[in-house]
Amino acid sequence: MSINRRNFLNIFLGTGFLGWVGSILYPLISYLIPPKVSEAKIQSVKAGIAADFPSNSGKIIKFGRKPVILIKTNKNKFVALSATCTHLDCIVRYRADTNQILCACHNGLYDLKGRNISGPPPRPLTAFNVNILNEEIIISKPSEMS
Repeated sequence: MSINRRNFLNIFLGTGFLGWVGSILYPLISYLIPPKVSEAKIQSVKAGIAADFPSNSGKIIKFGRKPVILIKTNKNKFVALSATCTHLDCIVRYRADTNQILCACHNGLYDLKGRNISGPPPRPLTAFNVNILNEEIIISKPSEMS
């Protein structure tokens, strides 16, 4: 095949057009498909100072990207459980009047040990370890979750 002026311009313009299409599509595809970023492995978090928590109350604490509910019982004992319902991953809350954990999505109830009492939740909530060091509350993963 002989390269004349017309063939050279067709190849040159065709290659330039393909380069232009690629420069538009590559950033668009890179934006739509995000890179895989692994979650940091968090073993423990500081939840606050023990004196700041009133008796018979609950508070949602962030444990990495997952919520944990920290409850201070009537007997001033701390309990930490996963704050996502095992039914449909709704966020649970502590009911001080009944001393139970409620999932308001479908009226699922858990006791203070995380066991499902009533409603549709199929499994108990995951329990976390709670330690108090120098009045600071430290929530950590149980050993089997590590």
